[in-house]
Amino acid sequence: MTPAERLSGRTPSEAEIDEIARRTLERLPSPFAESLKDVVLLVEPLANGETARRVGLSHPMQLSGLYEGVSLNRQSVGQSGMLPERITLFSRPILAEWRSTRVSLEQLVSHIVIHEVGHHFGFSDDDMHALEDGAE
Repeated sequence: MTPAERLSGRTPSEAEIDEIARRTLERLPSPFAESLKDVVLLVEPLANGETARRVGLSHPMQLSGLYEGVSLNRQSVGQSGMLPERITLFSRPILAEWRSTRVSLEQLVSHIVIHEVGHHFGFSDDDMHALEDGAE
């Protein structure tokens, strides 16, 4: 989404968010990319209130992405019959944050996807914040 598109008032679609997220996953290096091939990626408008509360948030607009599944560091070879892991992006909170910041939609969606991928690998929010702070 270019600055001109932002100024035009056009709202990016869920399909555009999905496209950015998939490009982000495609750019991940090996061996990370291979371990994500069975993870389902979804884009939905908004989490429900119960989901937001389950992750410690008071309102669904506070939740822009969610990893659901058993992280790699907790999986065992004996597991079977489980639903596939999934990353869900929530477009309404993403677009609200995008409108209130100066980052591009691509930067924001990529950041959220990488964060959720971190959960797939077993990183906590605190782990990821520490890694981000160390990289700055």
